Parts: sequence; C-alpha cells; structure tokens
Amino acid sequence: MQQHKQLLLENKAWAQDMLDRNPEVFEKMSQGQKPNFLWIGCSDSRVAPDEICQTRPGEMFIHRNVANVVVHTDMNLLSVLQYAVEVLEIKHIIVCGHYGCGGVLAAMGNKSFGLIDTWLRHIKDVYRLHAKELDAIEDETQRANRLVELNVREQMYNIAKSTIIQKSWKNNQRPSIHGWIYRLHDGILEEKFDMEPGAALPAPVYEYDSI
Repeated sequence: MQQHKQLLLENKAWAQDMLDRNPEVFEKMSQGQKPNFLWIGCSDSRVAPDEICQTRPGEMFIHRNVANVVVHTDMNLLSVLQYAVEVLEIKHIIVCGHYGCGGVLAAMGNKSFGLIDTWLRHIKDVYRLHAKELDAIEDETQRANRLVELNVREQMYNIAKSTIIQKSWKNNQRPSIHGWIYRLHDGILEEKFDMEPGAALPAPVYEYDSI
C-alpha cells in the first residue's frame, strides 16, 4: 500500500474512535470553534502542538512556519493573528520554539540554502541583536539553545509590536503572550517568558498612542 493511502485509513479509524467515544462530536465541531489558544510554532514534524499538548479539535488555533518566526510583512501570519484575536477572541498566544531547530542552526552559519536564506535572515537579525551574549558561549549546542530561546522572546515582541495586539490590549485586556521551548530529547515543554496585556515593549517607539 502506498504511504499516503495509509494516512486515509488512519483517518477513518480516528474518526470512528471519536464517534465511539462521543456520537455528537463532529456535529458539535461543525457548528463552529471557540479556542482559547493561538499557537505559533515551528513547522518541524516532531513538534506537533495537538500531540504534545494533548489538546482536542477546537481547542487550539495554529500557525506554523520554519523556526516560529513572526514577520511584520507576513500577511499569512497577520491574517491568522487578526482572526484569532478579533474574531475568535483567544485569551493566550503561545510562541513555541524547540531545541535542535534546524532553521536556527542554519541561521547561525554562513552556508547558503537557497530561497530559505531570506526567511532565515530574520533569525540572523536576532543573533546580531544578542551577538555579545551568544559569542561568549563557547559550546555550540548551548549557543544554539540560547538562540532558540532568544528567538522566541523576539517573536513575542514582534507580536506585541503589532497594532492588532496593542489595540486588543487597550480595549480588551487580552491576550497574554507566552514563550515556550520544547525539548526534543524528553518531550517536555518549558515556559520561559510571559507578557501580560500592556507589557512594556523593547522601546517606546513601538508603542501606538491612538489605535
């Protein structure tokens, strides 16, 4: 059997198992969604948010890209963010990176990987901002792990810099933004950073006084 055909069989088994446990599950889901969480994570196949957080369908709105980067010109991400905040009225945004991230490791070096170089440049910018701290870390793995952490924090700031979030913070006092790191070696999530509504941004120039 072709591999992709197996996925279809697994789907049928999953759907039947869901119905066996709750015959009304799909009828209820078809009526709409009301998740409390927006997950912005890495596309890495080993970091599947529904699986590692054990959430059920309808509990988490999800956006993933290489190295969990938040770019202010990325209309895909901004559309997800606006819909999550203004329509779904989510209460928490989770930015999740992971140790051993291939995108972060690639951004630390000088090898060209083609088109993705443009995307990874955003992580190189994070390295530049924290070069003094990172260059002082002699062990390459520890340096990469720290860049993973710093990248998560910078992406949290990028979310908070948006007018979408600042407007919601001003008018609705939500959402909170959380920075998590996933450890591939043992499957554990670590909470590293938190930003509550109205938190200070890296510099006053990013703050809008009329939205």
